[in-house]
Amino acid sequence: MKKPLPVFQTTPSAFPVSRRALVAALAISPVVPALAQFRVEVSGVGLTQLPIAIAPFAGEGSSPQKISAIIKADLERSGQFRGVDASGDQLDENSRPDLNLWRQRTADSLAVGSVQRMGDGRYSVRFRLWDVVKGQDLGGQSYTVPQADLRLAAHRIADFIYEKLTGERGIFSTRIAYVTKTGSRYALWVADADGENAQAALNSPEPIISPAWSSSGNQLAYVSFESRKPVVYVHTVSSGQRRLVANFKGSNSAPAWSPDGSTLAVTLSRDGGSQLYTIPASGGEPKRLTQSAGIDTEPVYSADGRYIYFVSDRGGAPQIYRMGTSGGNPERVTFSGSYNISPAISPDGRWLAYISRVGGAFKLYVMDLAGGTATAITDTSSDESPSFAPNSKLIVYATNLQGREALMTTTLDGKIKARLAGQAGDIREPDWGPFQKQ
Repeated sequence: MKKPLPVFQTTPSAFPVSRRALVAALAISPVVPALAQFRVEVSGVGLTQLPIAIAPFAGEGSSPQKISAIIKADLERSGQFRGVDASGDQLDENSRPDLNLWRQRTADSLAVGSVQRMGDGRYSVRFRLWDVVKGQDLGGQSYTVPQADLRLAAHRIADFIYEKLTGERGIFSTRIAYVTKTGSRYALWVADADGENAQAALNSPEPIISPAWSSSGNQLAYVSFESRKPVVYVHTVSSGQRRLVANFKGSNSAPAWSPDGSTLAVTLSRDGGSQLYTIPASGGEPKRLTQSAGIDTEPVYSADGRYIYFVSDRGGAPQIYRMGTSGGNPERVTFSGSYNISPAISPDGRWLAYISRVGGAFKLYVMDLAGGTATAITDTSSDESPSFAPNSKLIVYATNLQGREALMTTTLDGKIKARLAGQAGDIREPDWGPFQKQ
């Protein structure tokens, strides 16, 4: 069962507002009040989408959550599926559907199920998946969950369907973290991968920036300004307990976890200038990695733990570099454009996502690391903070769309996008968490 997250309250300070890790290099956008809940809006058409029908679940008319609608939205947001109209055809997991009828509706697969409230207040959720083309029963699952976990059950069903039909693991039951500013208050949120079910992990009158999930998914590192300067904390999500990891002279910012969770890469100015260091995740003495006259910041580990990618203006303008995790001579990675920041490496090691300034616009790019080809995948102009889904198939990022702040997900080719849109406000710094243990 999901429990409400403990909320840590910080105390006020007089430090001036700043919400970016790369303070010296980035333009600051205006901020306005924000809300925490989102509405999923999917747009775009992919080249190869699997047509699937998700029939209304028996009994979901009296359920607090419409399980079939959540499953359908999850699958469509992935870019791999196209929903086929199944309205009016309520079936359950024990039904033998007329597959000829569904073939006529051009569905390749069909999911059916039921949701029923039990005597103890919990809900029984059951489903079955059919291969309409081959006429095969592809199996199903059942969950007994409290009301608070109905959405999680729906996400896990979507994960099952995604894996059965694509051969790859689904990411719908994973979580994202992000930051909002409402009036003069900042909040760090943890939400489902579709942006719903958001719970506050931290509230503060001072800026919170750069949340980063640990590989285990039970801790978040972030930067807080509550002590009159940027310092790095590690926060245990389930308990709300946190520990101060980096509070050295000057600025402490941009934490990134090593794949094994033992180490954080951070940007410190303790020895003059902003340079990269590593520090034990439990705290301790940092080890310096870079020695440059410029600003080195925004480190991120490759999934195999061999490299740290980072941003540096050592060449005169911000570009993305990489080096071994123990330091050494960095090599430049980005060459197109004169201003490239915010690197994110896909978990499969194939892709680099980053933000490039093109004219006055900040746009999301994706680079094939093997070939070096980079492509802009958005038509917006205020993109920031890309982060890959744990299966490397989607990217979450923040942007300004039609005059409003929004979180978006996109496929790597940019063809399918989903807006996780608040009513208004500053919604920033998303980070996609790892796969959850079942």
